[in-house]
Amino acid sequence: MQKGVSLYLSLLILGILLAIVLTLSAILLGQIRMIKGIGDSVIAFYAADTGIEKVLVYRANPLLLPEPSGTLENNSSYTITVILPGPNCTASNYCIRSVGDYKETRRAIEVEY
Repeated sequence: MQKGVSLYLSLLILGILLAIVLTLSAILLGQIRMIKGIGDSVIAFYAADTGIEKVLVYRANPLLLPEPSGTLENNSSYTITVILPGPNCTASNYCIRSVGDYKETRRAIEVEY
């Protein structure tokens, strides 16, 4: 009887250890994906910032902006939208929205002036 009980206990302990290891690995994989997403988010944010910087060159009349979108060297891109004052824009002159994209991440910056 002793041999059967020790086999049962060892299988029970191995099962518990396996469950703990699988749970920890699932948590760690989720954290790794989130950390990777943060890096992509920063790149998308700076792509949106690049779009805002492009508008600053044409700040007297941003509607004259020759290219409202562009692709950067790191394969991120930005798209600029200029909105005139009105119901969708409470600014005195213009509302400018720049959306940066990188891989599957999108970040936006909106400026009113």
